Amino acid sequence: MAIAGGGLSGGLIALALQRRNPGISVTLIEGGEQIGGNHRWSWFASDISPQDHDLMKEFPHKSWRVRYEVRFPQYRRHLATSYNSLYSTEFAQTLENRLNQRSILTTRQVASLDRNSISLADGDRVEADVVIDCRGITNAPQLSGGWQVFLGQTWKTDVPHNVVEPVIMDVEVAQKDGYRFVYVLPLDEHRVFVEDTYYNDAPTLDIEALRGRIAQYVSEQGWSGEVEDEETGVLPVITGGDFAAFQAAHRIEGVAMAGARGGFVHPLTSYTLPKAVEIAHLVADEIAIGRGPVLAATLEKAAQDHWRATGFYRMLGKMLFGAARPEERYRVFEHFYRLPEDLVERFYACQSTYADKARILIGKPPVPVGRAIRTLATSRTEPLSKETAA
Repeated sequence: MAIAGGGLSGGLIALALQRRNPGISVTLIEGGEQIGGNHRWSWFASDISPQDHDLMKEFPHKSWRVRYEVRFPQYRRHLATSYNSLYSTEFAQTLENRLNQRSILTTRQVASLDRNSISLADGDRVEADVVIDCRGITNAPQLSGGWQVFLGQTWKTDVPHNVVEPVIMDVEVAQKDGYRFVYVLPLDEHRVFVEDTYYNDAPTLDIEALRGRIAQYVSEQGWSGEVEDEETGVLPVITGGDFAAFQAAHRIEGVAMAGARGGFVHPLTSYTLPKAVEIAHLVADEIAIGRGPVLAATLEKAAQDHWRATGFYRMLGKMLFGAARPEERYRVFEHFYRLPEDLVERFYACQSTYADKARILIGKPPVPVGRAIRTLATSRTEPLSKETAA
């Protein structure tokens, strides 16, 4: 097995393969200096199955088993769902410990792939019976929507910060450049992760502006200290498009596609971990029963099924970007978080029932009705292309 891309999806597939089929040789190829890069991945306990929890237990991650909080201008609410967060350093260390050291190649750029090999930019070639492409995507003009833009910092505070539970969305902040919220994770008594996040029309990341806003937020909480680490992200929020054309643009005959390149994302939240761990187990099971030669077709069909199953979330995203004025987009989430807790859990897990969907849509809409009707009636949305947007 050879996997191009050592991010979340590629790393989870490699580990699931090693657990399910310990005799199989797996080569994991990453262009960066470290498997997983510099990221923090988080998930609700209800997002993944018991089998998936078993795989994630391999990684030393932070868990909050009591509750989490959301804050909006009109109200605050505590929800009892357990929450988890994994940092890329622990992700990389676990994979380095569990996989054969010679099977992890870092700082190696992929030049091209085919069904039985990966050619590297330095001229080396890795041959394999099965090749999986997990390199992610930067542009997808076949799809449409907006962007989730964020900058996160880990702060070490001079005195205990006294935060005891995650704040998933703090919307009691000035609404700038679209829907804005601050995300807060208490890592230990003196360390807290603070992320400034925006649902933007364009993939614009003003690092200095976001650093300043986080510093202001930290000061307003009464904290002082120093920044230990920083990460940034620009993720697509998918509202529509031609998924068949997207698959055709990325398809390499006989090469399996996973992760964002395969289309395995939550279209509205941009969460990737729940599908990444699910697909990791699917790949391991398919290989175990000898279906490696048809893995590309299996994952392509799984992606098509996921696209069909998530149409409701794309419609909500279209309403968010098209019907709500940028400074009032928070009202969509403010309305949503008044709904029953089990409905919220199923929403994040992409498992909303018909009753859930009706409950989300029934009642006074959080956006102007006329704008909502016009938005749903038109298919015109912006292509998810950083180059086009720029």
